Amino acid sequence: MAEEFLILVDENDNPIGFEEKVKCHLPRGKLHRAFTVLLFDKDGKLLLTRRSQSKMLWPGDWDGTVASHPRKSETYVSSAERRLPEEIGASCKLDYLFKFEYHVPYKDVGSENEICGTLIGHVPESFQTKLVEDEISEVRWSSSDELYSDMEKNPQIYCPWMVVALYLLPESEKEMMKKHSQILDKWIGPQFKSALEKSLNYHFPTKNWRLAK
Repeated sequence: MAEEFLILVDENDNPIGFEEKVKCHLPRGKLHRAFTVLLFDKDGKLLLTRRSQSKMLWPGDWDGTVASHPRKSETYVSSAERRLPEEIGASCKLDYLFKFEYHVPYKDVGSENEICGTLIGHVPESFQTKLVEDEISEVRWSSSDELYSDMEKNPQIYCPWMVVALYLLPESEKEMMKKHSQILDKWIGPQFKSALEKSLNYHFPTKNWRLAK
């Protein structure tokens, strides 16, 4: 990880200081601010990205479109819009849906201990990605049926924060639920709960995650 300072927060997402990125991700971790981005095409397919093998945590696992951290003075939206071209070589306007807190270890290497904002964007047919070395190794577009079917079989290969974000989609802000209903309706439903809960139980045997207000 390159040297970078992250925003430390309390359980209410109030900033309380800054810390080096690596120290925030040690096994005990330090609660810090993060975000995860979900980009969808006109057919409601989600752009999934595979984390580079050079990543310290969850290398080679499948994630939502982009996940990273706000910097000082950035909002969840502005930081995510800044980060998109740095990881996938493309830009998109985003909306904020909700945030959640979670703490999950990765082997004996480190952990994620974050309050994570979840953001959504819609991309046009002309949208193209350009993978950035050491960030993302592969991309694929997936429908909800395709993703949840694979998650049922392989709950361990999907990043824990993405699974929480998808599980909590019904908790999105009401205005955003209405604005993005054409997409979200394809991803919210009781038929998907078993796959999501299987992956959640794999990553969070102690159920160490919650919706944050």
